Amino acid sequence: MLENIDTSLIDWSRAQFALTAIYHWIFVPLTLGLAVIMGIMETAYYRTGNEFWKRTARFWMKLFGINFAIGVATGLILEFEFGTNWSNYSWFVGDIFGAPLAIEGIVAFFMEATFIAVMFFGWEKVSKGFHLAATWLTGLGATISAWWILVANAWMQYPVGMTFNPDTARNEMVDFLAVATSPMAVNKFFHSVLSGWVLGAIFVVGVSCWYLWRRREKKFALASIKVAAWTGLFAALLSAWTGDGSGYQVAQTQPMKLAAMEGYYDGTDGAGLVAFGILNPDKQTADDGEEAFLFRMEIPKMLSLLAERESDAFVPGINDLLKGGYTQKDGTQALSAEEKIARGKRAIAAFADYRTAKAEGREADMQEAARVLDENMDYFGYGYIKDVNELVPNVPLTFYMFRVMVILGGYFILFFIGVLFFVYKRRMEEMRWFHWVVMLTIPLGYLAGQAGWVVAECGRQPWAIQDMLPTCAAVSRLDVGSVQTTFFLFLVLFTVLLVAEVSIMLKAIRKGPEKEN
Repeated sequence: MLENIDTSLIDWSRAQFALTAIYHWIFVPLTLGLAVIMGIMETAYYRTGNEFWKRTARFWMKLFGINFAIGVATGLILEFEFGTNWSNYSWFVGDIFGAPLAIEGIVAFFMEATFIAVMFFGWEKVSKGFHLAATWLTGLGATISAWWILVANAWMQYPVGMTFNPDTARNEMVDFLAVATSPMAVNKFFHSVLSGWVLGAIFVVGVSCWYLWRRREKKFALASIKVAAWTGLFAALLSAWTGDGSGYQVAQTQPMKLAAMEGYYDGTDGAGLVAFGILNPDKQTADDGEEAFLFRMEIPKMLSLLAERESDAFVPGINDLLKGGYTQKDGTQALSAEEKIARGKRAIAAFADYRTAKAEGREADMQEAARVLDENMDYFGYGYIKDVNELVPNVPLTFYMFRVMVILGGYFILFFIGVLFFVYKRRMEEMRWFHWVVMLTIPLGYLAGQAGWVVAECGRQPWAIQDMLPTCAAVSRLDVGSVQTTFFLFLVLFTVLLVAEVSIMLKAIRKGPEKEN
């Protein structure tokens, strides 16, 4: 069946899902970041009774609400695409993948929907304490929602807590706790949420500097900058720490992604980290004989330290992962990609034999097929791979996007330190050139978040589920034309929504916070 699949169907299905995810992630991190900042501001109002903090919190809540509403629309479409474009994926692992998505919808989403109404319309109708609780619970609901979404995504990166049932042809969950609290999920959650706090802080500082540049709302702007910059610096520092943890998890569970992130083809003891490099565009495959880099600067032994916590540890490169034969941490010899593909084909054949034997009532043959399937199930997905080079992700895209994310992460730490220095030196309102630096940093916050997701998702190709199900086996059997049509429909729809959000936000920003009575 896979022999006749149109590869353009895979490409267009991936493109449509990527389009939806990219637009969705424009809205989500700002929601997470603004939720924390406006919660801090309302807490200041609750503690001091100063109406200034109430007006300040309400202004940022207005922008939060605009962003939240548009984000919900793209998120709903994203979840539906698992059924429309990736129905084989949904059938194969829906019993596992569907659980965190269902919890997200039933618990977190309803929690947000309940308390956001109180937050927006309950200022004069409930007590100050109850309203403050509603504001924080709205943010907590958004964060819990992110938790379950990221649990689902982390499971795709590192599938745990399940077993394959040959009778139903589905993977079934056997350990919910392992799925919900895997190290990959924990690191991904904290890193993603903290990056949202960083973006929210950049956004608030940037908008506030626009007021300073226009010589408006000085008190409001400076107070907002202080709250946001401290939040952003805290989040940026923790984001760097959790990023290191995520890198370690990638090294342990997705070594091919790590190799692509570093443009790293031949493994060595004491591997260096590429601080700066230019890839050779003539390098097409792992074994084409071309040099990987035109130029590079390495930090000696740093990759080994980050990947294995030992400066002299061996880190396999792309060629090692394809050819196998190196000694793994457990003392075994790594299998070659060819051997994994062969074992995957044996698993697929054994599964077919099991189904046939069951239909014909041959119990002994069923048991033998089940034994062979169980022995080779870890490589089931490799059986759909036709060429070992398919196992190598897009190295240039992964390599450069990883550096965009890391460089911008370092810049944001320096950025918040600079903002705090100038604002406490009481020079911020007069530094008009710095206002432009701050405002132009807003799109860099979005770029950093998108770059991180490109590394996470493109770096694990060709896998929809790491080592278990490639995209060619996960995609729905649709007409390519229908996917192309909906791609452009979504492109127009999401762009209209984005333009609408930006225009509404700009109108609200130009109007400014409520005037004092």
